Amino acid sequence: MQISTNIFDGILSRQVLLPYLLALPQASVPTPWPLLLFLHGSGERGTNLANLTDRGLPKELALGRQLPFLVVAPQCPPNRIWSLYLDALIALIEHLQAQYPVDSTRISVTGMSMGGTGAWHLAVTYPDRFAAVVPVCGDNVWYVGDPSQICAIRNVPVWVFHGAQDSVIPVSTSQTLVNALQSCGGNVRFTIYPDVGHNCWNEAYATSELYTWLSNQQQMP
Repeated sequence: MQISTNIFDGILSRQVLLPYLLALPQASVPTPWPLLLFLHGSGERGTNLANLTDRGLPKELALGRQLPFLVVAPQCPPNRIWSLYLDALIALIEHLQAQYPVDSTRISVTGMSMGGTGAWHLAVTYPDRFAAVVPVCGDNVWYVGDPSQICAIRNVPVWVFHGAQDSVIPVSTSQTLVNALQSCGGNVRFTIYPDVGHNCWNEAYATSELYTWLSNQQQMP
């Protein structure tokens, strides 16, 4: 499936095509459904949606994990990053809200590596949209020298995952954001895997407690 969206910015308009995988919850899950947006890493960019099931949350779903969420996993175009598509990702969420019984107070975002970076950036840009944020080995390059920007999500529960042996995106990048978020009273959990490298998404998305935690998050009125 894919969404074609016209994004308006002043007098300028651009069309964005985002193919995506969609997983509906079991029929026994009551409506309205929570929605979980998953952003993949740089290795899954392209035009072949099947690549998304190689890693992370889509792999967990492909292996049979059942989740009580409407899960959407868009695919980033080749040689692009998620920060270029923040408005398109919001348009995708709105498209799904129009098509399915989505609980607007229980929309969460997660992502790994490039997608973890995108999850941070998307949540900070649209802090009123999300009930929870789960960045997995994400980078902090988006904040351009001012980590206090993270305080935009001080009222949004955040659970961060990172491998201590990560040589691609050092764990210190997540630590910087966690520290900044804690300094402004943010609600943040930080799980560090001491003997794991960049692929800590294997452990993170296999953590059943994560999905229980996500199920309990809801935006306050």
